[in-house]
Amino acid sequence: MRKKVTIVGAGQVGATAAQRIYERGYADVVLVDIVEGLPQGKALDMLESGPVVGSDANIIGTNSYEETAGSDVVVITSGIARRPGMSRDDLLFTNMGIIEGVTKQVARHSPASIIIVVTNPLDAMCHAALDASGFPRERIIGQAGILDTARFRTFLSQELHVSVRDISTYVLGGHGDTMVPLVGYTTVGGVPVSNLIPKARLDQIVQRTRDGGGEIVNLLKTGSAYYAPSAGVTEMVDSIILDQKRILPCTVLLKGEYGQNNLFIGVPVKLGAKGLEEIIQLKLSAEEEAMLKKSAGAVQELVDVMKKKKASG
Repeated sequence: MRKKVTIVGAGQVGATAAQRIYERGYADVVLVDIVEGLPQGKALDMLESGPVVGSDANIIGTNSYEETAGSDVVVITSGIARRPGMSRDDLLFTNMGIIEGVTKQVARHSPASIIIVVTNPLDAMCHAALDASGFPRERIIGQAGILDTARFRTFLSQELHVSVRDISTYVLGGHGDTMVPLVGYTTVGGVPVSNLIPKARLDQIVQRTRDGGGEIVNLLKTGSAYYAPSAGVTEMVDSIILDQKRILPCTVLLKGEYGQNNLFIGVPVKLGAKGLEEIIQLKLSAEEEAMLKKSAGAVQELVDVMKKKKASG
């Protein structure tokens, strides 16, 4: 019997993630959206690609949560997208309400599921999902670090004209302007990147990584990134459904790790069938520790704003 994966939100990120997972063939997929006909049409289109791509999985679209019951993994992409001139923080209150409503439905119909949050501002939305679901921290995980790390690896690959597969690195912290690419842990074929790229140029690449989402928003003008984010989602789903126990940078609730307590921050974790199975503690330099603390502070500000909003009704 195949596993079951639900994708909430049939927009660009959600639909593309649904397509990638459906094409894997290891799980049946349910695509949910409030717009009538949208998830049904996209799911049927994907289903009809099955004979071509070789997938015998099933995929359906729906406007309700009944069909999602018993899902093993639920990916939440619902929310309004960032537009030019809009920061992730601008999305806070609207998307907080959306995430809370969706998560309650997910917890009701799939109480044993693992939730992957993609909606921005990502770190804050993970807090909203945790509170609304009542799930343990092991089953609420945010997708951001994989995307940010992929961007960093892409830019380094372009700079050095080497395969992206031979670049090893992590981007930690909040999913925003304060993210922390770990230059000290970045290697190319085992060689420290600082031996290959001058510091001034490396700093420029780090900054481009931080601005990666905004760069795409400004180019598209009417939307935001979805190919790379959906690929990041799929890598996480692979690791959970197939119990691969990959070490991936993901957003999880820290309880003392990295000097942070009760805060969702991106760090390297082991992802398996139980969701978060281990947090990998890296020894950071003093500069990296300071940057991570600053990034955590930016996330904490959003969380505090949400708490005030909820307290005031």
